[in-house]
Amino acid sequence: MHLDVRALIESLKGFSYLAIWGIIFAESGLLIGFFLPGDSLLVAAGFAASQNLLNIWILVIGCFICAVLGDNVGYVTGSKFGRRLFQKDDSRWFKKEYLVRTQKFYQKHGKKTIVLARFVPIVRTFAPIIAGLGVMKYKTFMSYNLVGGFIWTFGVTLLGYFLGNLLPAEQVDKYLFPIIMLVVLVSLLPSVIHIIQERRDSKR
Repeated sequence: MHLDVRALIESLKGFSYLAIWGIIFAESGLLIGFFLPGDSLLVAAGFAASQNLLNIWILVIGCFICAVLGDNVGYVTGSKFGRRLFQKDDSRWFKKEYLVRTQKFYQKHGKKTIVLARFVPIVRTFAPIIAGLGVMKYKTFMSYNLVGGFIWTFGVTLLGYFLGNLLPAEQVDKYLFPIIMLVVLVSLLPSVIHIIQERRDSKR
């Protein structure tokens, strides 16, 4: 059975935008978003836009806004509940080591963390939370948040867009689905490995 990815995305275009924006928002500012495939999703979405399945500017501007808003939610979470998070018991979806790892990242990179963290899974989710704990004033945080959000969303999405334009037009339909699935699966692999390791450790 042949899966017409082009027709599927076209029929779900409105939902596709909302799904992509929602994932970018969640990974940027919600505690449960650390396992989401933000980087690969932006590449895959950019690739789809290169084939006129999505509008690249609607896509990338929406991703930018959601990334910035997500980080703001993370900052508020850190300022309101940050101290409690360090006292929170570990669970399947939350480990205090994520906060500790992000703290060390801050100690090494300082204010640049808000920009650099955009390209580091897990740290990307917890960086604004640590900033909200008092590591960074909101005005300073927002400045770096805008810069980091812009570089990440525009840079990574446009990378996928330009890579898609390099693919010969006659081969697009043949390789569209495999390329998108490969990008998503590769990005999910670290999270899957992490979950498997956590289950093994809990059994031990």
